[in-house]
Amino acid sequence: MVRRFAFAVPGDLATPTGGYAYDRRMITELGDLGWQVDLVDLGDGFPSPSDVTHAAARTQLLTVPAGCAIVIDGLALGVLPEIASELADRNPLLALVHHPLALESGLTAERAERLRRSERAALASVRGVIVTSAATAHLVVSDYGVPAERVSVATPGSDRVPPAQTGSDHRGDGPIKLLSVGAVVPRKGFDVLIAALATLTELPWRLTIAGDLTRDRDTAMRLEADIARHGLQDRIITLGAVSPERLAALYTDADAFVLASYFEGYGMAYAEALAHGLPVIGSHAGAIPDTVPPDAGLLVPPGDVTAFAQALRSVIADPELRQHLAHGARAAALRLPSWRQSAEIFSSALERL
Repeated sequence: MVRRFAFAVPGDLATPTGGYAYDRRMITELGDLGWQVDLVDLGDGFPSPSDVTHAAARTQLLTVPAGCAIVIDGLALGVLPEIASELADRNPLLALVHHPLALESGLTAERAERLRRSERAALASVRGVIVTSAATAHLVVSDYGVPAERVSVATPGSDRVPPAQTGSDHRGDGPIKLLSVGAVVPRKGFDVLIAALATLTELPWRLTIAGDLTRDRDTAMRLEADIARHGLQDRIITLGAVSPERLAALYTDADAFVLASYFEGYGMAYAEALAHGLPVIGSHAGAIPDTVPPDAGLLVPPGDVTAFAQALRSVIADPELRQHLAHGARAAALRLPSWRQSAEIFSSALERL
């Protein structure tokens, strides 16, 4: 018997973010497990779709044959509660929640509350919810009213990769190479990172930022303005989105990974840093502490520039600390699930529908 489901994704599946990378890899792994996956493109602009996109998304979802299970990415599902309710009687629905929409940074209180109500209503129509971390599972149960028995945690998988060539072995001949990976949007906290680094100009460091600069033009412009205002143009380079091969090379060449996120539903870049054996400097927001244990990184309160600067200072100035954290990162990476293990959890959630 052929196992088949529709996977509804907002916009281009090739979009260079962790959420889309998760969707792409999960589709591949589920295919290897014997599932036939029919991709449904819901259109661009989510979670703020135009009326035209909203109507087109409904049309696309209603073309899925009755009885066929539909997995809907939460970036779209959370703002389609009426469509989810309409579909619920004809198709078993499975929500994929990377992180609640209302927890995106930079929202007004009114906008955040509208998104919270909308996503709560949408989740009431689904038979199951896939989340990417235990922290997000807790949120959808406690704040969104989803029964715990309907929630499955399928964390992003980790591929085994060679450790960074520098990292803990850096001996001080040249600046410490810091790497930050993430789309340049408010939630990733690049404002905190730049402000913290601006207080450490007496230390030898260079920062490379790899992440989409087109998702939020205002935030990208503020990032460049912050770099210029602090006179850090010769120490910070912004690459924009890069190819997987280029990204792997950046991880391999780095000494430490830095990202000052205000919230993460999982944080695939943190896991990738661990896989490469990199010390991590980040925040303890959302699911990050679930991924980065204390012996692999220094985590501080989100938005705390002073604390972030102190953590950066410690890692940049202390080679023994970098070595200790690098060993911890490699050990933590070995405990992360493989993509096949995560896909098996996802597959089981589909089967329960």
